[in-house]
Amino acid sequence: MHIIRFTVTFSFFLLISAVLCSNALGQWQRMPFQTMGTQAYVELWAEDDKRGKDLLVAVQNEFERINQLMSPYIDSSELSLLNREAADGPVTVSAELYQLLQQAEQLATLSDGAFDISFASVGFSYDYRQHIKPSTELLDTQRPLINYRHIKLLADNQVQFAKAGVKIDLGGIAKGYAVEQAIDLLAEAGVKHALVTAGGDTRLLGDKRGRPWLVAIKHPRKSDDIVAQLPLTNSAISTSGDYERFFIEDGVRYHHILDPKSGQSPSGLMSVTVLGPDTTRTDALSTTLFVMGLERGMAFIEQQTQFEAIFISSEHQLYFSSGLAQ
Repeated sequence: MHIIRFTVTFSFFLLISAVLCSNALGQWQRMPFQTMGTQAYVELWAEDDKRGKDLLVAVQNEFERINQLMSPYIDSSELSLLNREAADGPVTVSAELYQLLQQAEQLATLSDGAFDISFASVGFSYDYRQHIKPSTELLDTQRPLINYRHIKLLADNQVQFAKAGVKIDLGGIAKGYAVEQAIDLLAEAGVKHALVTAGGDTRLLGDKRGRPWLVAIKHPRKSDDIVAQLPLTNSAISTSGDYERFFIEDGVRYHHILDPKSGQSPSGLMSVTVLGPDTTRTDALSTTLFVMGLERGMAFIEQQTQFEAIFISSEHQLYFSSGLAQ
């Protein structure tokens, strides 16, 4: 295992630098919007003004379509249907949701359960806005329900939970999937240069018309501080951190990333960023590495071809995987 360490005084999140460009043949089209409980943004180069604006709306609509399918907070979503009924018997879901559940299962197996969408069996007992966490007694009752093996993927797109009380949440993969779907939509429409971002997940289509997109790694609590800038083209990048949804009680930070083995927030890292070819995978991997911690996470990412990672430890130290250390 090859670890390169740099000492810094802060953790970070992502800032996408924007350069205004236009010419007689086209222009940049941009639109921020709220979706899936987070801020999203799309930027694309369009030769035709109306076509560009229509594509911005199409991206927003695609996010909302996926949200309606996969949100645990929308009663009519397929995911909510699973959480209500899959413990009682097989539930048929769409091929799209089934395929994403298969991807989640594959990563759970590969990571020995560090990535586990059944974390929601405990996760729904946390309320970060209200500073609520499960009691020790409730945690002891719910923790055995976290096990990806309780999620049975059957034939004909059917899903069944092995135990009553099992719940799932795709928060560690669904936003990345939505970002990737949006980029695919733009690519199929003939767009050559675009950026789509939602929460900590960003996908770049092509370059920024002759130069790379610049992704700046910034301090998560001091927005003017920058660690580094990464020149990227046609890439995906995702960050998971302890600063997205959290509260502090008695000096302990309780945040939304839960270790499936304990049902509690891991404390070894402040942030993990993963780079690779698609945001479905980088989203899930950033969560996985955060749960694994530095040593195990670095060893794991070194085995994943096409993916690299940047870690910030709780001791405020910055680490690169070997492919980025250069």
